[in-house]
Amino acid sequence: MLVCGIDEAGRGPIAGPVTAAAVILPEDFPAGVLADSKALTPRQREKAEALIRRLAVSWATGWAGPQEIDLLNIHQATLRAMARALERLAVRPDLVLVDGLFAPPTALPCRTIVRGDSSEAPIMAASILAKTARDRWMRIYGRRWPQYEFERHKGYPTRRHRWLVWECGLSPIHRRSFRISPPG
Repeated sequence: MLVCGIDEAGRGPIAGPVTAAAVILPEDFPAGVLADSKALTPRQREKAEALIRRLAVSWATGWAGPQEIDLLNIHQATLRAMARALERLAVRPDLVLVDGLFAPPTALPCRTIVRGDSSEAPIMAASILAKTARDRWMRIYGRRWPQYEFERHKGYPTRRHRWLVWECGLSPIHRRSFRISPPG
């Protein structure tokens, strides 16, 4: 049976896209390199990412940008990014395991698992791919708009990031529907 894991990265930031990944692992994948992406160092994530991309039966990413997040809301945009990742898979899975409470719109059989990113290997792999892909984009945005230091905080509402928004205003990738509290 081909089991696909899906997870997202970027629900909480005030800037940048929400990113989802879908991954089908082979049965003999060395799961010891996997964990919830938040529990790994950037270097560990990048090493695991390379292994996942090389050995996975299939993998894909999906995105929803800041304008789409503002139009739909973060929940609906996340489900849309997940559906896009699923649609891009080269191989159709028999079952989809989704981290969290909600599954994306799909005809495929799905099971949601709260904290699945710390218990299910395919979801852990998806967590890693989503996080590394999103972080890569935030570093690119950091070069385009250096005054926001996106490469440092990846769009999350750190005190420094909020201060930069208050000083410079919103960039084209900031989520305008998100409340940005004053730095304090």
